[in-house]
Amino acid sequence: MTVISGYLGAGKTTLINRILADPQGLRILVMVNDFGAINIDERLLISRGEDTIALSNGCVCCTMGADLFMAIGDTLDRRPRPDHLFIEASGISDPARIANAALAETELSYAGIVAVVDGQRFCDFREDPLIGPQYMSQIEKADLIWVSKEPDGPQLDQVKGVVTAPVVEGLTSDAFLKLIGGASSPPAKGQPHAEYSSWSSDGSFAGDATALRDHLENRPRGLFRVKGVARDAAANHWHVQVVGTQVEITPAPQKTPPGIIGIGLSALWDPEAIQAWWPS
Repeated sequence: MTVISGYLGAGKTTLINRILADPQGLRILVMVNDFGAINIDERLLISRGEDTIALSNGCVCCTMGADLFMAIGDTLDRRPRPDHLFIEASGISDPARIANAALAETELSYAGIVAVVDGQRFCDFREDPLIGPQYMSQIEKADLIWVSKEPDGPQLDQVKGVVTAPVVEGLTSDAFLKLIGGASSPPAKGQPHAEYSSWSSDGSFAGDATALRDHLENRPRGLFRVKGVARDAAANHWHVQVVGTQVEITPAPQKTPPGIIGIGLSALWDPEAIQAWWPS
C-alpha cells in the first residue's frame, strides 16, 4: 500500500491518472475521496457504480468511505486481489495516520508515503504562517517527494535543500511503479538515461536479525527500496521489506530461497557504495 499525499492543488490527481492509465501489467486499486476530481480516460472505462469505477486494464478506482479499515478490508476481500493499493490522502490530512493502517494490517505490505509537491509554489506554501507548519509536516513524513508542474530551478533547489527523502520530477509510470513496488529485473541494456537502477544479492548476511536491521537502516542513500529474503549467520531466513525510512523484517520459512533485490533513483545511485555495503 502506498499513500499519495500533498497539499490542496499539488497535483495528486495527475499522478493518480498516470498510474491508472499505465499500470505496467499490475492490478491496481486506487482509493480516493471524490470521483469528481479524477478525469479518467473514457476509453478505459468498463463500468461505473456509485462508489466504484472498473477499467479495462484491470485497475479499479473506488471511494474511501468513512471507515478506512473497512475499505481496506473490502480491498483484501476482492478476487482477484489487487497487486497494489494506492490511497489518496486529502490535502489537509495526516498521511502518517493512513500509512499506519498498512503497518497494522498483516496482509498489507507498506510501500511508503509519496508527497506531491507543487514545484511552482513550494516557497509560498512553506513560508505561509497559516498553512506552512502543516504543509511541511506532510512533506517531512514522506518517503518519496514527487515534484509536479514543471518546477523552476530555484524552487526545486529549495525542495531538495529541506527534505531528506529522495526528490523526483517527471518520472514515468514505469519507473515510478518499479521504484515504489520493487524491481524484479534491472533496466534494459542500452537504455542511456535509466530513471532507476537496480541491484541484487544472494541474500547472505554475516550477522543476526538485529544486525541485519541495523545494516538495512544504514544502507546507501540511493537505495530507496529493498525486498527479498536474507539468510543470517545462523542460517535463519528473514523476509525483508524496506521502503523509505521503514524497515520490516519477519521470519521466513527455511525452505524459502534467499535473495535480495534493491532499487533506487539513478541520479542518486552509487554502485561502489552499494557493493561495499553488501557484497553480492
